[in-house]
Amino acid sequence: MSEPIYQLRGLAKTYGDHCVVDVPELDIQKGEIFCVVGPSGAGKSTLLRLLNFLEPPTRGTIRFHGRDYGPLDQVPLEHRRKVTTVFQRSMLLNRTVWANVNYGLWLRGDRSSGALVDEALDQVGLKHVARQHARTLSGGELQRVALARAMVIKPDVLLLDEPTANLDPYNVGLIEDIVRKLNLDHGTTVVLVTHNVFQAKRLAHRVALLLECEIVEVAEVHKFFESSDNPRTGAFVRGEIVY
Repeated sequence: MSEPIYQLRGLAKTYGDHCVVDVPELDIQKGEIFCVVGPSGAGKSTLLRLLNFLEPPTRGTIRFHGRDYGPLDQVPLEHRRKVTTVFQRSMLLNRTVWANVNYGLWLRGDRSSGALVDEALDQVGLKHVARQHARTLSGGELQRVALARAMVIKPDVLLLDEPTANLDPYNVGLIEDIVRKLNLDHGTTVVLVTHNVFQAKRLAHRVALLLECEIVEVAEVHKFFESSDNPRTGAFVRGEIVY
């Protein structure tokens, strides 16, 4: 791994008196697949929203591409555009598959993006349905369209929020292969939130466990699953912690 693309310091997000995320220190390395696991309500999705600058932290800073952003800082558009998120439920436009994938490029003023859209659809195995309306697709196909729409803008960071939840094993495998190839071929940094420890084990370089808004442990994937230093991590991996 190279230098960190994110450095979180004293980062916290609260709503009133309720702590949602509390991360004293965390580095995410450029070019890695970093998985965050934990039960529902632990703060995983909120952490992704902070990393995507969709909302500011209550306190602390996020250093991204060498610049610190705190609660009152405006993140410039050029940095926002280096990060994109694929959510658990695809929010697609009431348009064709091709138009959905092209949308991010269109917003950026790229009017000669046809080849890029075709390439992205080919990468996710959906070039043959490019002219179909998005509403005609299956759940797995919709999620692959959302992934293509994120990939086509060539982000530095791809954030994935439970991207394969409720999908069949075939589509889970397809999406995992796409993510793995994107990371290997383009060096895209991937931060994946999942409650599926098996998916984290298959994809991640490093894994973090988030419990009750706090990061319990961060470790390389083999150590995390086979020889964790923290008893709560071991219990979570073994399915002994039930929330």
